[in-house]
Amino acid sequence: MIEDHQKKAEQVARGLKRRYRAEKRFRFYGIMAVAFGLLAVAVLFTDIITKGSGAFRQTYIQLTVHYDPEVLDITDLRDESQVALGNFSGVIRQGLYDRFPQFSSRNDKRELNKMISSGEGFELRDRLVENPSLLGRSETLWLVADDDIDTYFKSYGDSGGAFTGRVSETQRAVVEGLKQSGDIRLKLNTNFFTKGDSREPEQAGIWGAVVGSFFTLVITLALSFPIGVAAAIYLEEFAPRNRWTDLIEVNINNLAAVPSIIFGLLGLAIFINFFEVPRSIPVIGGLVLTLMTLPTIIITSRAAIKAVPPSIREAAIGIGASPMQVVMHHVLPLAMPGMLTGAIIGMAQALGETAPLLMIGMVAFIVDIPSGPASPATVLPVQIFLWADSPERAFVEKTSAAIMVLLAFLILMNTTAIWLRKRLERRW
Repeated sequence: MIEDHQKKAEQVARGLKRRYRAEKRFRFYGIMAVAFGLLAVAVLFTDIITKGSGAFRQTYIQLTVHYDPEVLDITDLRDESQVALGNFSGVIRQGLYDRFPQFSSRNDKRELNKMISSGEGFELRDRLVENPSLLGRSETLWLVADDDIDTYFKSYGDSGGAFTGRVSETQRAVVEGLKQSGDIRLKLNTNFFTKGDSREPEQAGIWGAVVGSFFTLVITLALSFPIGVAAAIYLEEFAPRNRWTDLIEVNINNLAAVPSIIFGLLGLAIFINFFEVPRSIPVIGGLVLTLMTLPTIIITSRAAIKAVPPSIREAAIGIGASPMQVVMHHVLPLAMPGMLTGAIIGMAQALGETAPLLMIGMVAFIVDIPSGPASPATVLPVQIFLWADSPERAFVEKTSAAIMVLLAFLILMNTTAIWLRKRLERRW
């Protein structure tokens, strides 16, 4: 008898050891999975930051330009047509020729012409219009370098080794001379934060996409939040329990899992083809993202309403409140933190969507900053898509920098949602 008990005790002990070993393996596998996920995120963020950090700095070249009326072919600054057709690029070229007289052959001059961004001519035109007294005078300015020069100078190490790319020997000699004289340096890339898209990488910025995203999200929030909250209140508080409401609930849950590109096709078929809403404007983008965000807001709002204790409703009814007063005065204020959290998360999801916006034509090349919801615009995810598809090497860092800005917005929105939930939630 004693031996049987000892055998059973030994069997139980061996079984417990196996269970403990299995539990330790399970914990180890879980820790390894979490560590692998964190490592993958760290590698991703490191790669994006490494590639995109250079976009926040831009290579500038100091150059003296002379606003020669003969070169500009301008005799009267009050004549807008003369100013618009002024040869401001010729002024920059002449400044380069005067700065580097040793490069006098035709090929050398052709390479010199590529040192400064072609968009700087428009900057000189604006300066001359703002200050007409500059006509006929000289001025020393820091001008944006061409994207090839920018890429070369950023990779220019102390040892002199650099990514040459499409930079010629003449241009490398010019950069070396500018570096020794201190007339070339990296400065904050203000163009990236103040301008719209451009064919020239050194002139391209994200401000147009940021403004377009802002207008699109404002329209999305203005439409989806009140409609979603009203639908949630009706379904949770007033709708009768029958097969029709069950069918509506099932469809709302199914819509939350529908691929986003389907909403883009829906917007293309209804808003553009049927109602003839113009393409590539924040209005159409907001309408499509509203359709995509509504199921998320309805589901989270219903969950927030369900979380309100029934005793709140019973107490309000007990003191004579009507069903509408119960909802508006008691249930809705208590459920609002959860609703706001769901809405912000839905907005963050909408901000990162690309597929539905591509379907409704927001992939257009937009240079000007949108002035309103009806102005042609693009959004940050589509801007990233466009830059990633560009062949110029300089757009690689622009793409990564735009991704950093988008991630910063998403982190900010999710942090705001968490803060609102902690700040406004009430414990019963």
